[in-house]
Amino acid sequence: QVQLVESGGGLVQPGGSLRLSCAGSGFTFSHYVMGWFRQAPGKERELVASISSGDGRTKYYSDSVKGRFTTSRDNDKNTVYLQMTSLQPEDTAVYYCNAEVVDYFRRKYTYWGQGTQVTVSS
Repeated sequence: QVQLVESGGGLVQPGGSLRLSCAGSGFTFSHYVMGWFRQAPGKERELVASISSGDGRTKYYSDSVKGRFTTSRDNDKNTVYLQMTSLQPEDTAVYYCNAEVVDYFRRKYTYWGQGTQVTVSS
């Protein structure tokens, strides 16, 4: 049974930091590209960061978080992280962890976590 469980969300003041974690189980974690998405009320879900499979050498950040957010992975712990700094009210959203892989037959497998709320407010 595949599971992705996010943790680390909460309420933080503007300018503050949070670290989100996403623990995966039931699949070969290291083989999957891991992504962080967020969805604010009334808005579409957007990709904010991703990290390549294996050693995680390749990372992507959306323009809105570049320079403030950092993603990393620990394959021994089957966990991906999102370190968020200089948080602003516009970062308020539910943050979702995503795992994706395309196999040899070009079949795509995608899994989602349940989401964790991040609220940035004074």
